[in-house]
Amino acid sequence: MGYKVAVVGATGNVGREMLNILAERQFPADEVVALASARSMGTEISYGDKILKCKHLDNYDFSDTDICLMSAGGDPSKEWSPRIAATGCVVIDNSSAWRYDSEVPLIVPEVNADAIVGFRKKNIIANPNCSTAQLVVALKPLHDFAKITRVVVSTYQSVSGAGKEGMDELDRQTKSLYSLGNIEMKKFTKRIAFNVIPHIDVFMEDGYTKEEWKMMAETKKILDPKIKLTATCVRVPVFISHSEAVNVEFENPISPDEARAMLREAPGVLVVDKRENGGYMTPHEAAGEDATYISRIREDATVENGLAFWCVSDNLRKGAALNAVQIAEVLINRKLIQPKKKAA
Repeated sequence: MGYKVAVVGATGNVGREMLNILAERQFPADEVVALASARSMGTEISYGDKILKCKHLDNYDFSDTDICLMSAGGDPSKEWSPRIAATGCVVIDNSSAWRYDSEVPLIVPEVNADAIVGFRKKNIIANPNCSTAQLVVALKPLHDFAKITRVVVSTYQSVSGAGKEGMDELDRQTKSLYSLGNIEMKKFTKRIAFNVIPHIDVFMEDGYTKEEWKMMAETKKILDPKIKLTATCVRVPVFISHSEAVNVEFENPISPDEARAMLREAPGVLVVDKRENGGYMTPHEAAGEDATYISRIREDATVENGLAFWCVSDNLRKGAALNAVQIAEVLINRKLIQPKKKAA
């Protein structure tokens, strides 16, 4: 008997990608249901070679549903996730609503799959921030080998991280610039076309943005609370994939060749690192791919036991939808959940 899976927020960028990935990976689902708000009810969405019609979240009965992939945003998740979880359906949430709850596991399967065992406390599992997910996949094997003490990361985050509205704004502004039209700013605080914006999410009292704080807090929860991390998060005029320039300090010595060898063996990582023109990955090439790509691994001679590298990944996949589906696969593969008995 297969599982019944519901995707909440199915009409959004991440929700659509969740459906694509469920189909691509042949997830053991007997039934997949697309759910959204009232305004999207009846919208047709692709799921493999099938077409699903969106149902209204408010009217849906989760009592016979096994897994809910939630991608509806923080406020709807705070309202709905506990209600869905109370029916016995496991919620895997893509928002920031539950990431910092001590009773909710924050999971990247290649990094801390064992932490999933605590999910029954609330029947909710959290997906990390997109920029955190790819970072910790890269850091995990290096931390195991040489023990990371400090990380300095600058992100170059695509507009799809701000949803369909962000992608539409980049497209619209680019066309306006070429046609000498007016530039309208609705989603972003400044023009995004042919520009970069060092501001993602709201500013906090210490001068960091919440996006930067998320990377600090989530890396500690997922990987090691002793790691010190500082981040500068920047929105760039790229449609899909986030890039990161990462500097890492270690407690123990580690050479670029050792790091390269370990990363080549690490789950979810692909190393593309040739010291020649084009011998590295870019966000354009990572779009549509599952891996976290690592390039330009080199010594950081400004600190003792330091390395620098470049990290690129599709934020809609590993940063969101793929990671959520992988969490669901962990639940099934470790026999932590069983399909509910269907009514006769």
